[in-house]
Amino acid sequence: MSDAAALPLIGAAALRARAAARVLRTLPTDVKNAALAAMADALLERVDEILTANAQDVDAARAGGTPEATLDRLRLDAGRVAGVADALRLLIALPDPVGDVVRGSTLPNGLQLRQVRVPLGVVGIVYEARPNVTVDAAGLCLKSGNAALLRGSASAHRTNTALVAVLTEAAQKGGLPEGSVELLPADRASVGELLSARGLVDVVIPRGGASLIERVVREATVPVIETGVGNCHVYVDASADASMAEAIVLNAKTHRVSVCNAAETLLVHRDVPFLPRLLSALAQAGVTLHGDDAARDAHPAVVPATDEDWATEYLSMDMAVRVVDDLPAALDHIARWGSGHSEAIVSDSATAIAQFTAGVDAAAVLVNASTRFTDGGEFGFGAEIGISTQKLHARGPLGLPELTSTTYIVTGAGHTR
Repeated sequence: MSDAAALPLIGAAALRARAAARVLRTLPTDVKNAALAAMADALLERVDEILTANAQDVDAARAGGTPEATLDRLRLDAGRVAGVADALRLLIALPDPVGDVVRGSTLPNGLQLRQVRVPLGVVGIVYEARPNVTVDAAGLCLKSGNAALLRGSASAHRTNTALVAVLTEAAQKGGLPEGSVELLPADRASVGELLSARGLVDVVIPRGGASLIERVVREATVPVIETGVGNCHVYVDASADASMAEAIVLNAKTHRVSVCNAAETLLVHRDVPFLPRLLSALAQAGVTLHGDDAARDAHPAVVPATDEDWATEYLSMDMAVRVVDDLPAALDHIARWGSGHSEAIVSDSATAIAQFTAGVDAAAVLVNASTRFTDGGEFGFGAEIGISTQKLHARGPLGLPELTSTTYIVTGAGHTR
């Protein structure tokens, strides 16, 4: 186990979280739900306090030249605070995964075998300028019986401090132990300590840009559940309905550009007759289009694309456009440039849909639906800590079951081997 004394920034918090996790794993569902309800109520009761802190963070970030897309992630208003409070209430209505029997059997020798869900323990979350993650992560961890060590960005530290103060006070009044939710210092050294706290921290989950995720994966000695960036594609097949394709592409690109499930590249079959209409709709919506020669021939607003465009998660009102010869060419493009997050097809062909869903390698594949639906809340998970793009343990939105491990319980009647 890591020596807490060797972790001057996070050691005390990690020890409190470790002690809390031992209590949380045994708490009944009704106690956890009561605490979540108290937390949701407290967010609404103290919204002015939260928004005052958030306004200070936003003003400082704007003065520092932070891009508008990042400011949008950072900014809270009364509606967004109410939204995260609602997400906590949704968690109350969801089944508690702790204690669920994943599988069970009676062995030929009479031993009874059960594989049962148990909490992970202490979950560290490293994330960037999205204060809503503070609430979502705390709620998901607590409902699944885990303690949460939260390391948000410096740009949101005032907001996160206010949020955690509200959440921890309410949680303790609701019956949860001290240390159930801990906010770590927002400096670079605290991340390094968290990543090396093997034995105190059971798993670390990064949520943010490519550089953050790469650092966590590269440096961690603590196990990592890797989330990923969202270089998401929408492929419009030759059989697609024009109105449906336009609605889906516009929603996927423009609904909220600063999030990981926004579409960044549009792939269109060469035989689609309505490409000019589709590009006009995007241009009229304010999207800057970066396209290949065929896309540029279809609309004068399209500027030349480079390999950098195919690789970019814009997080802005920009979109790359490529015309492909067929569906296999679309799959080849996604295989080369995609991030394994969310890929969508718009098609009226059962054959094309089956070929796409079988051939694309992604955490979520959407058929005649916007990529914006890849979201824990939209999937009915209440909320999410992130979208996992790895292939071990959990993939896609990380909800309550994904924040558990399992224990095998073997019951005998005096059995010896």
